[in-house]
Amino acid sequence: MASNTEKGLRKRGSLDDSPPPGGIEEHVVPGTVHLIDLERKMRAKHAGGDSDIVLVPAPSSDPDDPLNWSPRRKALSTACMSMYTFMIGIASSAIYSVLEPVSQDTGLTLNELNNGTGYLFLLAGWGCLVWQPLALQYGKRPVYLFSMLATLAIMVWTPYTKTNGQYLANKILQGFFAAPIESLAEISVADIYFQHERGSYLGLYSFMLAGSNFFAPVIAGFITNGQGWKWVFYWCAIFLAIGFVFNLILMEETNYDRNYKDVIPSTPPETSGLEKPRPVEAFASPKEKKTYLQKLSVLPQKRPFHLWKMLPRPLILLSFPVILYAGFSYGSNLVWFNVLNGTASSFLSSPPYNFRPSLVGLSYVSPLIGVLLGSLWSGYIGDIIVLRIARRNGGILEPEHRLWLFGLSVVLIPFSLILWGVGAAHGVHWFGLVFAMAVIAASNSISIQLSVSYAIDSYKDLAGEAMVTVILIRNTMSFAIGYGITPWVQGMGKQNAFILAAMVGLAQCLTFLIMVKFGKRSRAKTRERYQKYVQESHSMGMVH
Repeated sequence: MASNTEKGLRKRGSLDDSPPPGGIEEHVVPGTVHLIDLERKMRAKHAGGDSDIVLVPAPSSDPDDPLNWSPRRKALSTACMSMYTFMIGIASSAIYSVLEPVSQDTGLTLNELNNGTGYLFLLAGWGCLVWQPLALQYGKRPVYLFSMLATLAIMVWTPYTKTNGQYLANKILQGFFAAPIESLAEISVADIYFQHERGSYLGLYSFMLAGSNFFAPVIAGFITNGQGWKWVFYWCAIFLAIGFVFNLILMEETNYDRNYKDVIPSTPPETSGLEKPRPVEAFASPKEKKTYLQKLSVLPQKRPFHLWKMLPRPLILLSFPVILYAGFSYGSNLVWFNVLNGTASSFLSSPPYNFRPSLVGLSYVSPLIGVLLGSLWSGYIGDIIVLRIARRNGGILEPEHRLWLFGLSVVLIPFSLILWGVGAAHGVHWFGLVFAMAVIAASNSISIQLSVSYAIDSYKDLAGEAMVTVILIRNTMSFAIGYGITPWVQGMGKQNAFILAAMVGLAQCLTFLIMVKFGKRSRAKTRERYQKYVQESHSMGMVH
């Protein structure tokens, strides 16, 4: 039975993502959208041809509105975002494969090196508090470029760190400057793609993010064998230089101040008397397209300075249950990635496997395959599934519909953890462990896409701040678990530790059912506060 809100939406054809100036419709639950025009009566832009899919958010008539970009222009923007994510991801993960030689050459203990990587990921989360409002204030393009340039310099510095203080400073700065990889790329996807397309491209982002983390050990092992561990970081700097030049000449700014006078109203003609339609700019006189140089401007548009007002917003959003859950979901699934990284070398290099460091690195090809399959499931296939659910729901799409894709993780996570830990304890064939690595990686990429999508789809107009909140939770959890992996496995033993991990993983995955049941209710309760913050952002010109 449809809820009253859904009935109202069917009657009025309202779109949550197209607020009038200064706010959103008061009767709409944040995130609930009329995505499928089953009766073909909505006066709104559709996806093209005879499609019944409504374009959410509604685009303006400006050809330089990122939602109106040509497929080629969108593909180029996506390639630039992917280039940034992959290069920064490699630089952030390369250290894992060279801990032993770094320790031998510098005298730093493994514990000190692991503490440094922990601080890297902690600052990669908390650094978002600075970079995200900067990107909304001054543009995403300059933040991406500066992030790559600063990380490049840090990679060149890394081989010269000889003391624990230098190493910690290096990792803290690297985490801070790499922070945009955690929360900015997802918003760049939301800037240029409509809601029915976002899943596939967020799946691509999750593949680039998780894939870079697993690709780095593959190449790092061979670089160490051939050129020494210092060249692992020099090659990271080279990769970043390539990425910087690529994005410098090809990346466009995706921040766009959408004027809702330019947006087609989404009210069906026969009910227009119930709600005053929004004014529409004539499509006969479109605005002039930007020149190539205008597209590559480092500071595309001046805005009033509101940075200090935006800084505390992500901390305030901790009180939104949906965002809190998205952060917990993302962080708790990332724990198993940390467990894999923390135990892979010791499991595979010890008897009966006795893998050389290069073979340990090569085993990470398996997680790359798992990441690809997981991204396809949560992204491309997920878009197909949620559209079918929306059609069965009278054309109404709820963010919770995508959470059903976590059903696969309910099986994958406990299975892979038992195969990995219990299998290693009993000396199962090496292929069993490598297969478990692929399954753990697949579940990790699924959690990235689904958690991010849930937060963005629920609170699209506050997506930038919401993603910072999600990443703060995720990286703080990751930082905390990093200190406990080794003593936990050593204290309980491989078998008992991973049986417990499998049970915890199963319970954690099943929490998605709580949000399927109560998620919409919690979104409805946050509607007034959401409207208030959206109005504040509109008044500051900080909604994109």
